[in-house]
Amino acid sequence: MKKRTMAELNRLSTKEYLHTPKLPVTVILDNIRSCHNTGSVFRTADALMIEKIWLCGITATPPDKEIHKTALDAEKVVAWEYAAHASDVVSHLHTLGYRVYAVEQVENSIPLPAFLPLPGEKIALIFGNEVKGVQQEVVDLCDGAIEIPQFGTKHSFNVSVSAGIVLWDITQKIRFPASHSHPAPRE
Repeated sequence: MKKRTMAELNRLSTKEYLHTPKLPVTVILDNIRSCHNTGSVFRTADALMIEKIWLCGITATPPDKEIHKTALDAEKVVAWEYAAHASDVVSHLHTLGYRVYAVEQVENSIPLPAFLPLPGEKIALIFGNEVKGVQQEVVDLCDGAIEIPQFGTKHSFNVSVSAGIVLWDITQKIRFPASHSHPAPRE
């Protein structure tokens, strides 16, 4: 087995990336403390062709050298916007036809393996503060919540790890819908 070179990976140029259609998935980062976590989400969003990231509350914004350390220039190509309050973003996205889901451990959450996006559905996913999670007032505005099943002694993943797991899973279900079963009923 030989590792492939950068040329063999056939990555998009910045110009090509900017003109390539993105998946109808938006990320909301709600009061993320760590610039490294924010940068990691930018890098994941780039890799999976996520349409936009909303940075809310105390979440730092580019340009920032700490974000750049993990984003590695993804912060320069992934669309992003800042808003003081995640609740305002949720309300705005609802008016644009998005279904908004908190990625959080709440009553009646949908386990990630059971969550299946509806065809043509625009989705926004909220990831919360490293300690406190998604604010309850924001959870209250959501259409539902998605939870990553966990089996060890810790009660949560790092927020950037959660974002990677959830975004990869959901984007695969959007890209390859035939390989997934029918959506679970929603209230």
